Amino acid sequence: MSPSFFFSGRLAVGLLAAALLSLPAAALTLDEALRQAEREAPSLTAQAAQVEAARSSAIPAGALPDPKLLLGLQNVPIEGADRGRLDREPMTMQMVGLMQEVPNRAKRRAQVDVAQAGVERATLEQRVERLKVRRETALAWIAARAVEDKLSLFKDLYGENNLLAKAVRASIAGGRGQAADSVAPKQEAALLAEAEDQLLQNRAQQRAALRRWIGPRADEPLSGRLPHWPVDAEHYRHNLQRHPELTLFEPMTEAAQAEVRQAVADKQSDWSWELAYQKRGDAFGDMMSVQFSFDLPLFAGSRQNPKIAAKQASLSQLHAERAAAEREHAQQLADDLAEYQRFERALRRSQDSLLPLAEEKVALTLAGYRAGSGELAGVIAARRELIEARLKHIDFEQARALTSARLYFAYEGVSQ
Repeated sequence: MSPSFFFSGRLAVGLLAAALLSLPAAALTLDEALRQAEREAPSLTAQAAQVEAARSSAIPAGALPDPKLLLGLQNVPIEGADRGRLDREPMTMQMVGLMQEVPNRAKRRAQVDVAQAGVERATLEQRVERLKVRRETALAWIAARAVEDKLSLFKDLYGENNLLAKAVRASIAGGRGQAADSVAPKQEAALLAEAEDQLLQNRAQQRAALRRWIGPRADEPLSGRLPHWPVDAEHYRHNLQRHPELTLFEPMTEAAQAEVRQAVADKQSDWSWELAYQKRGDAFGDMMSVQFSFDLPLFAGSRQNPKIAAKQASLSQLHAERAAAEREHAQQLADDLAEYQRFERALRRSQDSLLPLAEEKVALTLAGYRAGSGELAGVIAARRELIEARLKHIDFEQARALTSARLYFAYEGVSQ
C-alpha cells in the first residue's frame, strides 16, 4: 500500500467523522414522541398482559368440572371374629370409581358469556389506556414545546434591549436624556434574565413530565410547531355515546347480565353421575354400581332469590353509573368546546390586534424618546407590554393546542 493512499484514506475517514459530528442532533417530533410512548409505556405492557390473561381465562369457561376418582372400602366388619377382614363378609368390597359433576346448561352458558365479556372489557381497557398514553404524551410535548418557543424569544429580546441601551446612550450623549436613564436598560435586562431563569426551571419540569411517557428521548431537541387538530363540535356531540370510556360499560353490562342469568340458573338442578367397581373376596363375585344425584333447590326464597336480587341490583347500579358518566363527559365536552372557542378568539385577537398594537406602541414611544419629546419610562412600559403580549400569544397557542389535543384523543378512532 502506497503512503499517499494510506494518508488519503485516513483523511477521508477523518472528513467523514467530522461531517457526522457536525450533523444536527436528532429532533423529536410529536408523531415520533407518540410512537415512542406506545413502545415505552409500562401501562400498555400491563394492559397487553391483562388481555392475554382474560383470553386464557376464557378457555375453560363453561367446561365441565374435572372428574373425581373414588376410592374406598365398603361394609368392612368392625366386630366379631371377622372384624377388619376383607375376605369373609359377602358385603365387604374394595371400591374404585369415577364421579362427574354436570352443572346445568344455562349456568355453563352464562359462565361463557361472563368470560367473553371479560375479554372484550380487557381489550377496550387496553384501547382506552393507549389513548390515555397518547393524550398525556401529546399534552407533555405541547407544554415542553411552548416553553422552547418562549425561550427562543429571548435572543431577540436581548438584542432589542441592546438596541434600547444604545438609543439611551445616544440620547444622553445628545443632551436629550438624563444620566439615570442609562440604568433602565440594565434593569430590563435583569428582569429578562429572571424571566428566562423561570422558563429554564419550567423547561426542566416539562421535560421530566415528558420523560415519564417516552423515557430518555425526552431530552432531545423538539421539532415542529404546536399542533392544531381541527375541532368538529357536531361530530363530537354526535359521537358522545361512543366515547372510549363510555364504551367500557358495554362489556361490563354484558358481564353483569350474564351474572344475573347465572344466578337464575342456580334455581335449576345440577346433577352428577358415578360409576364404581367393587371387588369382594375371592369367594364372592365382584360388583358394579351406577348412581345419579340431583340438586334440589327447594329453598329458593332464602338462597337463590337473594343472590338473583343482588346481581340485578348490581346491574341497576351499572346502568346508573353509565348515565352519570355520560353526563360527566357531556359536561366535559361542553367545557372543552367553550374553552377552545375562547382560546381561538383570543389567539386571533392577539395575532390581529394586540401584538401589532404593542409593536406599534414601542416604535412610537421609542421614536418620541429619540426625538426628545417622550420619556424613557414610556418606552420601558411599552416594551414590557410587548414582551408580555409575545409570551401571552404563546400561552394562547399552547392553551388552544392542549384543548384540541384533549378533544382529539378523547374521540380518536371514532369514525367520522
